[in-house]
Amino acid sequence: MTNTIVVGSQWGDEGKGKLVDILAEQAGTVVRFQGGNNAGHTVMFGDKKFILHLIPSGILQDNTKCVIGNGLVVDLEALIDEIKELADLGINCAGRLFISDAANIIMPYHRLLDKAREERLKKNKIGTTGRGIGPAYEDKVGRVGIRFADIENNSIFKEKIDHFVNDKNLILQHVLGFKGPFLNSDEVFEQLLTLHKELEPYVCDTSELIAEDMKTGQHILFEGAQGSLLDIDHGTYPFVTSSNTTAGGACAGSGIGPCKIDKVVAIVKAYTTRVGEGPFPTELFDDDGKHLAKVGQEFGATTGRPRRCGWFDACLLKKTVRLNGFTDLAITKMDVMDKMKTVKICVGYTDKSGKKYNSLPSKQVLLPELQPIYEEMEGWMSDTVGITEYDKLPEKAKLFLKRIEDLLEVPISAVSTGPKREQTILMNSFF
Repeated sequence: MTNTIVVGSQWGDEGKGKLVDILAEQAGTVVRFQGGNNAGHTVMFGDKKFILHLIPSGILQDNTKCVIGNGLVVDLEALIDEIKELADLGINCAGRLFISDAANIIMPYHRLLDKAREERLKKNKIGTTGRGIGPAYEDKVGRVGIRFADIENNSIFKEKIDHFVNDKNLILQHVLGFKGPFLNSDEVFEQLLTLHKELEPYVCDTSELIAEDMKTGQHILFEGAQGSLLDIDHGTYPFVTSSNTTAGGACAGSGIGPCKIDKVVAIVKAYTTRVGEGPFPTELFDDDGKHLAKVGQEFGATTGRPRRCGWFDACLLKKTVRLNGFTDLAITKMDVMDKMKTVKICVGYTDKSGKKYNSLPSKQVLLPELQPIYEEMEGWMSDTVGITEYDKLPEKAKLFLKRIEDLLEVPISAVSTGPKREQTILMNSFF
C-alpha cells in the first residue's frame, strides 16, 4: 500500500489530470483535497476530452472510488451538472463518488461578492474566476460558512440562511456599491434544500472512508488543484488562490495524518505559464512566447482565458521543491518545444540593484523588478510526440531533462509526450 500526492509545481495548468488518470488505474481511491470549481483538469480518454472541475480525475476508471474532501468549497449546481455530464458520456458516479460532510458550500452570495469586489478593485484586481471561491473560504475561516452537515437540521439551517443572506446583502449594497438585484433568503433556502437532496446520497464522513481504505491496503492517490505558487501561504501573494495547494494541504484537506504519505509527485511543465494577474519573471512577449501559446494550446480549461507563457524557471521550482518535499518529477508538454532552435532555463534573478537570487523571494514589491538569468541550450528540433521509451528521446531533449534533474535534485519519473494517456514515458513506479 502506497499513498501518493500529486500536485502542480508552478502556477497550475501543468497537466495534473492526465497523470492522475493514469495512476488511478492502480489506485483504489483518488482524493481531491482543496480548491473549488475554479480548477479544470483536462483528460483525454480515447478520442474524448473530459474537463473535470470538482470530481477527481480518477472517475474515468471504472473501479476507482473518488472523494471530494473536506478541504474543498463546493458549488452544488456545478457539481450536479458535472455528474450529469459524466452520466451522458456513460460514466456513472453512483457508489463511486463520495463528498465530505465537512466540506463547505459555495453560496449564491459568494459569487456576487466575488464579482462585486473584482469590479471595485479594477486596476488592482487579483484575476479571480468569479466563482465565489475566495469569499467561501473567507467564511470558512471566519466560522460563518455552511457545510454539508449543516443542512441536516432545517430549522437551524433556515436561521443561518436568513442571517447570512441579510448580512451579505448589506455588505454588497453599502460597502461594495452593488446595485442589485439582491438575494432573497427564502429563495436561497429552498434552492439549497433542493440541490442538497440531489447530492445527499454521496455525502459521508470521507476521512473515515479513506482510513478504512488504507487499512485494506489500497493505494490512495491525493489530487491537488491549481499549482504550488498559488498557495495562499507560500504563493505569489496576493495573486494566489484561497487554499493550500501544496502537499501539506492534502493532509488537512482529506483528514489524514502526514505520516501516512509515502510519495509526493510534482507535475512540471517544460516551460512556464500562468493565468490571470501577478508577477511572472520569465514571461515572453516575443515569437517564442507566441509559439508556446499556439502549439501548447494555452487557454484555461475552466475560464478559457489565454495563459501567459515563458521559459522554464528553475528558481520557481527550487522553491516548490522545498515547500512540497517532492520525491518525483513528471515533466509535461516537452513536445510543444520540438521545433524550437533554442530553449532556455532560468537559473537565477537579479533585482534593480544587481542583487542575485537563486530562489523566488516572497517580498511582493520586489517581484515585478526581477530579471531572469538564463542558461541557453540547443533545441532538439525533432518530433517527440508519442514516444513511450526514454532512450528513444532525442539526445538534446535528454540533456534538457538531465539539466532539470540536476538543478532541482529530484529524479524525473515520467515524461508526457502528448495529451493522450498512452503518450507517456514512465520510468519509475509511483506506488
